[in-house]
Amino acid sequence: MASAQYTRQAGPAMTEATPTATAIRPPQPVKMVISGGFGVGKTTAIGAVSEIEPLTTEAAITEVAAGVDDTSLTPRKTTTTVAMDFGCLTLDPTLKLYIFGTPGQDRFGFMWKDVTAGALGALVVVDSRRLDECFPAVDYFEREGTPFAIAVNAFDGVLSHSLPAVRSALDVAPEVPVVAFDARSADSVRESLIVVLEHALMRARGY
Repeated sequence: MASAQYTRQAGPAMTEATPTATAIRPPQPVKMVISGGFGVGKTTAIGAVSEIEPLTTEAAITEVAAGVDDTSLTPRKTTTTVAMDFGCLTLDPTLKLYIFGTPGQDRFGFMWKDVTAGALGALVVVDSRRLDECFPAVDYFEREGTPFAIAVNAFDGVLSHSLPAVRSALDVAPEVPVVAFDARSADSVRESLIVVLEHALMRARGY
């Protein structure tokens, strides 16, 4: 907070001198995306790391939707994102992430262009038990040329496949980071977003 110096004049009156402190600049805003297939942990990750109450567009999974979306490995999931999720995270006094989550189902893919526009990078969340469901997200960001990292969510604390096996199955470029994370842990999600940020900066510098 800016401080001010005061000089006593003749009599009880006080006059304010020019403030000597400079104003602190607000942190630089950066848009990031968390993406991936249905039920992989995108909404959970944003809720875990966001410093504000996250904005979600969750809707109940109806019997019709349950017949389209495979809930066999996520039987406790009763809602799904139908537009986007939103949260924010201040990494340090100079940088603040605005985090957007995409819907997971293919039928909501028409929203992705608007949700991801202007993003510096993306974190593609993967359930290693259902690798096939993350291919649309991987293909999308490769096609758009958006820097991204793969975050393999450890459901029940276990990875069904090793990270090298996941990299091989997804056939991503060697420079794409592949990390394990826990969508319920704020620290884990934060570290994964930093991996995306560093990867995007390396790309921007031509590495």
